[in-house]
Amino acid sequence: MSNNFVIDASNLTLSYGDTEIIRDASFSIKKSEFVFITGPSGSGKSTLLKSLYGQLDPTQGSLIIGGLDMRRIGSRKLQDLRTHLGIIFQDYKLINEWTVKKNVVLPLMIAGYSVDVQEAQSERLLKHVKLTDLKDRYPLELSGGEQQRVGVARALAKNPFLILADEPTGNLDEYSSNVIWDLMENACEQLKTTVLVVTHKIPSTFSNPYRHFIIESKGVYEVH
Repeated sequence: MSNNFVIDASNLTLSYGDTEIIRDASFSIKKSEFVFITGPSGSGKSTLLKSLYGQLDPTQGSLIIGGLDMRRIGSRKLQDLRTHLGIIFQDYKLINEWTVKKNVVLPLMIAGYSVDVQEAQSERLLKHVKLTDLKDRYPLELSGGEQQRVGVARALAKNPFLILADEPTGNLDEYSSNVIWDLMENACEQLKTTVLVVTHKIPSTFSNPYRHFIIESKGVYEVH
């Protein structure tokens, strides 16, 4: 495998018990690429995403993430890999009892970074997502779009090499959705972060180059 590949799947099969969801899929994604994965409801989009952060082991074939074989990865290496991933969920998954600022630095807290590092990174990220004035508020005091911006900032907290986003704008209005897409485009373009988004629809306003894969009939196919 080339070191240039962030994700490299070869003849990948994913199953729940005896039920195959994805069969014999092969694809590679390079550093700093923006990738959309679409497909009908129930086609396996979320299943594929789960395999990329180690929640579901491959049944057959090969899946390499950041140079690590996901079929042979141990719990310690998996935990280390996850500290270098940024994950954005449709339902935000913020801690409602914590302030915006504390939610953003959660990955740094878990990893044991100093308070000074947490402070500097939170200031930079909250400025990036334009939430500096709301840093001491709590998630339930924010709009859905603002909560998702906190989610994006948290995903960027440890400067990940890969961001995985599951329907990140599914619950948002058009304006808030466009803000989120802009933030992720900037992460890809400026930070050279690979971004992979599972979504039911690619936004018409998306301007940067991207790759598009569709999941159908258990296969993963690139759309050109």
